[in-house]
Amino acid sequence: MLNKDNQKIDFGYKAVKRSEKQKLVNNVFDSVASKYDLMNDLTSFGIHRLWKNDLINWLAPQNNQRLADIAGGTGDIAKKFLDAGGESAHVYDINQAMLNTGKNKQNLSKKIKWTIASAENIPATEGSFERATIGFGLRNVTDRVGCLKEIYRILKPGGRLICLEFSHVENNTIRKLYDTWSFNFLPSIGKQIAGDKNAYSYLVESIRQFPTQPELAQMFSEVGFSRVKYRNLSNGIVALHSGWKI
Repeated sequence: MLNKDNQKIDFGYKAVKRSEKQKLVNNVFDSVASKYDLMNDLTSFGIHRLWKNDLINWLAPQNNQRLADIAGGTGDIAKKFLDAGGESAHVYDINQAMLNTGKNKQNLSKKIKWTIASAENIPATEGSFERATIGFGLRNVTDRVGCLKEIYRILKPGGRLICLEFSHVENNTIRKLYDTWSFNFLPSIGKQIAGDKNAYSYLVESIRQFPTQPELAQMFSEVGFSRVKYRNLSNGIVALHSGWKI
């Protein structure tokens, strides 16, 4: 019987051992952490900020709610949650360079806690949070179902998860333009600004390997989430997926 760690899994368009993917993903984010926010602005023309606003608007934070921001990186979503009225936020991310970049931001609230942790093994007790988010992180996780199970575990009954992730474009014309931009221009910008073309080639490829909107909704349901819905933004370039722990 094949050892699970030796099974193959996607790393962009490459097939790698499951045991190797996390290290490879870490290398990507170690490389781009210091320029991550700038690259997000450049490569999305700033629209990623509007997508995150849509996430927060749908989440509708309340002043008695605590947020677990999984794969929270530099803390953008956590800050927006607090600005919208949430009580506190805890950012979990496996990459120390990304956390350091977030903690060094001068405009972030002291109500944000930071913990280095895998999205598949979150160091929080069952039922610790009213709300959870994972923004542009699920596609980088080795065991996505395991990650969703962990998020379900740390939510209180009545808790809610919203995932923001790059997804699959609906319109054929827009898809062709998006593919041209993604494959021909984005890695070159990554080389010029972040000094790493390969990191952004991986990020482009990982989006195409990610489950479709209905497939991810099914994964939500299979781990126990109820009232599962998704919303496409920018014609499906990204999607928001919502699920409740009932």
